[in-house]
Parts: sequence; C-alpha cells; structure tokens
Amino acid sequence: MSLEKITFFDLPSKEPCNSWSLNPWKTRLLLNYKGLDYETKWVEYPDIKPTLQPHVKPNDTRWPFTIPAIKFPDGTWAQDSRVIADLIEARHPEPSAHLDSPYQARIEAVLPRAFRPLMAIGLNQIPRRLLNPPSVEYWVRDRTAVVGGDLAEHEAKNGGTAAFAAAAPGLQEVTAMLKENPDGPFFSGREVSYADFVWVAALYFFKRIGEDVYEGALEASGDRKVHEDILKAAEPWLKRCDY
Repeated sequence: MSLEKITFFDLPSKEPCNSWSLNPWKTRLLLNYKGLDYETKWVEYPDIKPTLQPHVKPNDTRWPFTIPAIKFPDGTWAQDSRVIADLIEARHPEPSAHLDSPYQARIEAVLPRAFRPLMAIGLNQIPRRLLNPPSVEYWVRDRTAVVGGDLAEHEAKNGGTAAFAAAAPGLQEVTAMLKENPDGPFFSGREVSYADFVWVAALYFFKRIGEDVYEGALEASGDRKVHEDILKAAEPWLKRCDY
C-alpha cells in the first residue's frame, strides 16, 4: 500500500462486494468528489472494535467504535462520518464541500425522521440481503437487543406501509428542501455540497437494502423526480464503490 494513500475503512457486502451503508457512503462520496487517493479496507462487524480500538477515542454511544473510519497518510486516525468530513475538508479544501452551507444543519436534522422509520424494514432485511455470515450473527444479536425482540416480528409490526407512512413527513421535508432552488439538482441549486452527499448516501442506502425500499421511499416523498435527479447528478461520485 502506498504510504501516500488514505486508508478508508468500510463495511463489506455479499459478493459482489461493494459499499452499502449510509454513513460510509457519506465519506466515500466526499473522497470521490475530491479525487483523493485512497484504498478501502473492508471490516466485518465483529472486527470493528479490534481494528479501531488501538487508534481512536471511543464514541460516547451504544457503539463506541464505528464505520466509517479513516487513516490519513500522516498516521492520524478518525471515526464518525462528520468528524472525518471536517478533517478531509481541512486537509484538502479544494474543491470545497461547503460544510458551512445552511443546508448542512437542516439535512442532518431531518435525516433521522426520514431514515429511522425505514429501518423497521432494514434491520431485518440488511442481514438477509447484504451481510456476510460473520456480520449476520453480530447484527442479529446486536439489533435484536436494540429493538427488544425478534427482527422479523419487528418488521411485521412496523415495516411495510407503516414504515413508509412514518417516514413520509421527513421525506417530504427533504423534497421541499430540494425544490427551494429550482435550478437544482442540489440543495443549493447547481453547486454540490456535503449536505447533498448526506442525502445521496441515504437514497443509495435505500437502493442497496432493496428496490422495494427505494421505490417506497420515493413514493412517500411526494415528488420522486427531485430525488432521482440528485441521485443521477451524483453518479460520478457513486461509481467507485468496490475498492
């Protein structure tokens, strides 16, 4: 591995292995946008803690060690997509990711309302559709503890139309934000920012869980076109997904 490369720690999927999860995609989109030289290291869920614990300060959350993580060529390590974004922007300010955009705080505030209800589906389907066996075992044990019961039962109760209905207000708020600048396709119009990457990462995550989740989210959004447009505009930065 070149000493000049960034090492980017991401979560693998079943073959063909490529990036799938929301938060790692935020970082990957930013790296691709800035054209930085990086190499992906795939880390299964049980290996996250032993990989990161010697190098990063733990988060003060249920999951003290998380993906994405990054190691810069100078030996600096970091985890958490927003922390990583700040570090990348400071080290590589051009092209700017406009982290000071007023849309940044707004999308970070609305994202949980649009995203979390759909995880009633995702919590059960991600291990079935995406994860490799070592991560499946970890995921099912951990997320069963989170919801306090069987994941399939949780989806049966809270997934499907109930999940899309619960996500609809948040999804429609994002739709309204995307329509504020009619020049589009990005929140600020024609100028892309990290706020756009946050939402593109969410949309692509829905697609990776399944076309049923993506299509349901678009239908609940009130205007699928603005979401399809931002995803299409981001295609140049979505291409590098598997290395």
